[in-house]
Amino acid sequence: MAIRIDRAFDELRFGASRTLNLRAMQPTASQASTLADSWLRQQQVLGADEALVITGRGNNSVDGFSPVRESIVKLLPSLRRRNVIIGYAEHTPGSFVVTFAPVRALFETPKRRRERVVAKPVPPSLKALDDETVHQLRDLSAVSLAVLGIQSPTALQLEDEMQRQFAVLSAALPDDGDREALLQQALLRAAEEYEAG
Repeated sequence: MAIRIDRAFDELRFGASRTLNLRAMQPTASQASTLADSWLRQQQVLGADEALVITGRGNNSVDGFSPVRESIVKLLPSLRRRNVIIGYAEHTPGSFVVTFAPVRALFETPKRRRERVVAKPVPPSLKALDDETVHQLRDLSAVSLAVLGIQSPTALQLEDEMQRQFAVLSAALPDDGDREALLQQALLRAAEEYEAG
């Protein structure tokens, strides 16, 4: 009875859109890590405050422990260092609650040599994007550079920053749906975060 009540509270708190149930998918440990990495990045860009990742405890596993859970335990500190999440906690022995970093934090992430970079290729030009998207990218890049102390950036500095921000945000977008509309939402969210903080 208590388990059903806990599930009901989890459904109310997180809903289906902010719950990743790896236990139900039964992926390998490597697949689970890749799925969770991509899904958590998407949740951050889409503006989620927190999410639930269900790994299972491994009670039915051969060795009695969950390789999927262990892969997520290794992934979460990496995502925190890369400013995707700001925290995580064990919710139950088979699940974690993660709290997301602001989108603008993605641009403040230091590069580390030993972590693989998951980035989609950046097109040689941003001209294929809608004018509104380019305008939002330019504005966000100017604000980002100003925060770094560059008040009057050159055209090359601004273009480089636009390319960098496009690469960071587009890597976190889902492969399906209207990617440009989602990119515009992420740009707007990042700009609002810069203004607020």
